[in-house]
Amino acid sequence: MKRMILVTAGVLALFASGMSVASADDVPTFEITIKDHKFDPEKFDVPAGKDFKLIVKNLDATPEEFESFDFPVEKIIAGGGEGVFNVEALDAGDYKFFGEFNMDTANGVITAK
Repeated sequence: MKRMILVTAGVLALFASGMSVASADDVPTFEITIKDHKFDPEKFDVPAGKDFKLIVKNLDATPEEFESFDFPVEKIIAGGGEGVFNVEALDAGDYKFFGEFNMDTANGVITAK
């Protein structure tokens, strides 16, 4: 019990000192859509060195597999569904992604700057 009181007091002191804990709201979120087997936008920028959330909405009636060989994502997204990816920080550069079921049309690039 004594230990719990000390831990609680330490946490309260941390907040009282003005320090804050990062929340999920601090993570930038980017959204792309799949329509007619194409991504929109096909190209977009993210901050280099910072984790981000990527939401992929499939507006087509058919499923699409969102994937990349350049950063770790892979998920089949049902027609009318969406996939949410928590992407770890990327170094500066270009990172290609694609829809595996429609590789001729469903292609895009994320640029980390």
